[in-house]
Formats: sequence, C-alpha cells, structure tokens
Amino acid sequence: MGTSGADGPARTSRQVLLPLALAQFICSFAGSNMNVMINDISRDLDTTVQGVQIAITIFLLVMAALMIPGGKLTDRYGRKRCFRAGLALYGVGALLSAAAPGLGVLILGNSILEGIGTALLIPPVYILTTLLFTGVAARARAFGAISAMGGVGAAAGPLIGGLITSALSWRLAFVFQALVIAAILWLSRKVPDPLPPDPSRRFDTRGAILSAAGLILVVTGIMAADESLWLTLGLIAAGGLVLLLFFRSVQAQERAGREPLLSMALFRDRTANLGLVTQNTQWLLLLGVSFVVSAFLQVVRGYDAIRTGVIFTAATVGLLISSLAAERLAKRRAQRTLILAGYVVTIAGIGALLAMVIGSPSVWAFTPGLFLIGLGLGAMLTPSVNVVQSSFGDDLQGEISGLSRSVSNLGSSLGTAIAGTVIVAGITATPERSYGLAMLVLAVVGLIGLGAAALLPRRPAPA
Repeated sequence: MGTSGADGPARTSRQVLLPLALAQFICSFAGSNMNVMINDISRDLDTTVQGVQIAITIFLLVMAALMIPGGKLTDRYGRKRCFRAGLALYGVGALLSAAAPGLGVLILGNSILEGIGTALLIPPVYILTTLLFTGVAARARAFGAISAMGGVGAAAGPLIGGLITSALSWRLAFVFQALVIAAILWLSRKVPDPLPPDPSRRFDTRGAILSAAGLILVVTGIMAADESLWLTLGLIAAGGLVLLLFFRSVQAQERAGREPLLSMALFRDRTANLGLVTQNTQWLLLLGVSFVVSAFLQVVRGYDAIRTGVIFTAATVGLLISSLAAERLAKRRAQRTLILAGYVVTIAGIGALLAMVIGSPSVWAFTPGLFLIGLGLGAMLTPSVNVVQSSFGDDLQGEISGLSRSVSNLGSSLGTAIAGTVIVAGITATPERSYGLAMLVLAVVGLIGLGAAALLPRRPAPA
C-alpha cells in the first residue's frame, strides 16, 4: 500500500489517513461554512455583511500567513506534536466562537485561534502523507483521500452549515467543529512520525515576521479596494516591499551559512513553482465561487442558510466524483493532463454560472455550473499537490509543505477578498452586475491557472 514501518499496510493506511483527512476536512469546512450564515451572524451579532466577510477573510489570511512558520516548526518539535497542538488550539477557538457575544470575540475565536491552530496542524498532514506513502499511485491514493475530504469540506461547508444553522443555530456549527476536533485528537494517537524532531534546528523568527506581515498587507490592500484605490495600492506596494525584504533576508542567511525560514532551493524548481500557481488559483476559485454565490443567494434572492447550502450540493457531488477517482486517474493519465482538464471543466462551470444565472429566477440555474466547478476542481487538486510535494526530498518536506499550504490558503483568502470585495461593493445597488463582474474576475483567474498548467512538463521526472 506504500506505507513504511508497518506490519499491516492496509490497516496502517486507514489509521493514518482517517485523522489526517478529517483534519483537512474540518479546516476546509471552517473556511466556507460561514458563507451561508452571513445573514444570521450579522443579525445576531449586530454587524454587517462586510463584517462577516472580514471575519472569514482574516481566518483564511491567518492560515496563509502562518503556514510557512508552522511547517518549519515541525522539523524542530515533530510533526505529530505540532499536529495535535494545532488541533487543541483550534478546538478552543471553535468553542470560543460558539459563545461569541459580538464580532470581536468571533474574530478572536474563529479568525485568530482557529487560524493559528490550522497553520500548526495542516503542514504535518501533508508532510506525514508524503513520508508514509511512496510512489505516484500510493501518494495519489493518499492525497486523493485528503484532497477529497478537503474539497468536500469546502464544498459541503455551506450545506452542513446551512442545515445546522436553520435547524438549530449558527453557534452549533462551531460546536460541531469542536466535536470533530475531539474525534481527530483521539484517532491521531497511533499516527506514526517517521522522522524524529530536532530541537537544535534554528527557527528564523525575523523571516517568519516578514513573510506574515507581507502577506497580510497584500490581502488587506485587496480588501480595501472598495474604500480607497490609493489605500489599496499603498498596502499592496508595502506588502510587496516587505516580501522582497523577506527574500533578501533568506538569501543573506543562506550566504552566511545559517538556516532560513525557507530554502531558496524551493523556488528553483520550475515544476514545483508552476504547481504552486495551480494550487493557489484552485483554492481561490473554490472559495471565491462559494462566497459570491452564497452572498448573491442570501442578500439578493433572500434565501435562508439551508436553501443556500442545498444548492451547493451540486458542487459537492462533482468534487466527490472526481476526487475519489484520483488513484485510478493517476494510473491512466499524466498529472499535467489531469490539471489541464480540471481547469477547462472549471472555467466551463464559471461560464455556466454566468450564462444561466443572470436574468433567471430559477434555483436550478446554479446546478450545472456548480457541478462542473466541483468536478473540475476535484480532478486537479490531488495532482497539483502531488506535483509539488514530490519535487523535493524528505529533508525539505517541512518547508515545502508549509509553503504549499500557505500558497493554497493565500488563494482561499484572495478568493474571498477579491471576489467578495467585487460583489459586496455593489450587491444592493446593482446585484446582477456585481455578480457578473465577480464571476468574470474568477474566470480570468481560471485562465491564469490554465496557463500555468500548460507550462508544466509533459513527463516530470519522478521524485
């Protein structure tokens, strides 16, 4: 089955994959389930749609900003220890969010504590998977299960969140997260850590601060687009400058023989770089579409949480179909081919959402587009992860996993920030125009991802 150090490979595979896949599921669920609670949360906490959007984006941004340091900490403290510490912190944040009396406490619990917890627990998911499963087919099977659960968490988040919110309360959606976290903590007791921690490994604090600050400034600038163009440009420029300082710091430390937060070797592999672009745009599309459609249905069409969530079932079904076929597809088709096909199908789905929804009052108008988007994303999530992780050896898995998850979660936060800003800016005055413009922006992002996929080597060398 491709596992190492186990007498019963099949059983070990299930023991390892179940908690890791569930961890990816709940973190992806947290990134999208609040989309259907926009009206309920804003009424209960006396805030606005934009306030809830800010909470969602901060959660995604904290993950993206801290994922690289989180991946690096696994080398020093161990992958399993970081995984379980992140789970515990996430659970505390979920319970605090469930009891939030106002937006500030919700941001503290959901956006900050859950975001930090996710940044600690997600890199070990991908590091352990890479280390414990060898070979393209075995890794495709493992990453297929994890990506499927992650995609289902993001796609089914609106449905599950809608069911809980409509039947009970939006607060119990956070209690649900805490219960799943408790189950993962129990299941993860027997997950092996094949590499011992190295407490002597240096941690680049300056690099961690610079990388996090740069990412936060860039995404904050995008979120400020509907307030002031100059503020947006200033924040993005400042973020770019801080990130430039980060890379110069990395280069200086490598020249001095010190271990930086990230090795520059990660950026010299063309295949991995292109794979990171595809990862970023895939999650940008998934979370961007989720926010835009959810906001349009609730604010413009007046749908409640459950009706909004049910509509997303089409995306969940499509994503499940293609994700669960990842192992079989990996044996028959090159990873580049799967990524290319996924983008083509996803862009077609966005086109369907543009062509069929605007001007149509029918709820079924969303179904074909969402199904195609789920199908396309499910087909390419696994090969994109495999392309990146398999480009490097065991010694760089901590760093590349942190970078990979940071890039993916940056895509998630950009999806909510960019598409969300476009639709929120004019959702009350010109709702269909704002919806159409947001979808066009997402289509352009899809074309960028398609271009990166087309540049991938036709037959990349095995790791």
